[in-house]
Amino acid sequence: MNPTALMIMLLSLAIGTTMTLMSHHWLLAWIGLEINTLAIIPLMTKTPHPRAIEAATKYFLTQASASALILFSATMNAWKTGEWSITLLSDPYTITLSMALMLKLGLAPLHFWLPEVIQGIPLSTGLILSTWQKIAPMTLLLQISHLTDLKLLITMGLTSILIGGWGGINQTQLRKVMAFSSIGHLGWMVLILKFNPQLTLFNFLLYITMTAAMFFFLMSISSTKISEISSSWPKSPILVTTMMLVLLSLAGLPPLTGFSPKLLIILELAKQNTLLLASVTMLASLLALFFYLRLTYVMILTLPPHIPPSSTHWRTTKNSPLTATMTTLALLIFPLSPTFLLII
Repeated sequence: MNPTALMIMLLSLAIGTTMTLMSHHWLLAWIGLEINTLAIIPLMTKTPHPRAIEAATKYFLTQASASALILFSATMNAWKTGEWSITLLSDPYTITLSMALMLKLGLAPLHFWLPEVIQGIPLSTGLILSTWQKIAPMTLLLQISHLTDLKLLITMGLTSILIGGWGGINQTQLRKVMAFSSIGHLGWMVLILKFNPQLTLFNFLLYITMTAAMFFFLMSISSTKISEISSSWPKSPILVTTMMLVLLSLAGLPPLTGFSPKLLIILELAKQNTLLLASVTMLASLLALFFYLRLTYVMILTLPPHIPPSSTHWRTTKNSPLTATMTTLALLIFPLSPTFLLII
């Protein structure tokens, strides 16, 4: 892609998200979401492949439907209340706005577009879609969390955790695995949203850090299939070992970063006397743990039987300082979790 066009698209993404973050007005927030949607579509189609075109079309139709629902609900709410304020919602329109934002995020059962779209686009665009594009809808959801129905949030959260774990088990494509991982993590955030919005924000920040680190690794070794990462060990053992640790962090194993939000969410659910909900959540997360461990197993233990020395290119990967920073944060934040929570 032309560097000038790429810079314009990235700048538009930044402007759209910033506009939504700074707005207290539903119309301005909607405009920011629309700018975000329109800015990422050229990035999806920069490789003129039928799969990329299909992914961009699916993404546009889904996001346009969610945006139309947001605009319609906000307009009807303004007609009823006389204000466009984000935090002033009347009862029927809170649910429709929440569902529209969840459709934009890709929460189950409104998740069907997300794995297909991420599968059809490049890894770099998948990184933006899995991290940056979720900031604006999640911020709006956080702002209306005190008005959202608790039963809706718990249902969507549990469904997302189950679908995120179940859908990722039989996948052979790494991008689809990351898509189902995203669905599962968003389920944890929505589950605790009504009880403790600050904990949802903390979980969201850690999710962005860990997902970005994983995508940077996949971009470094240029792997999109599980069968491809098994041959990466001879080429760069340190990189693959670190990537394995990031996967275990995404799975939520102690003492890595990903353990922190899961531990705090379970403790918060126990504090709210919802022990049954906490137990079901922990059992559902075992599905996701299985496919993370499966990926780790593929990386380390399923090496090709005979690799001639001439075909092994040592130290061919170039890691940027951003990859190193994200990896460090994705692995070592757990001891600093109380400090981050105090800041939030």
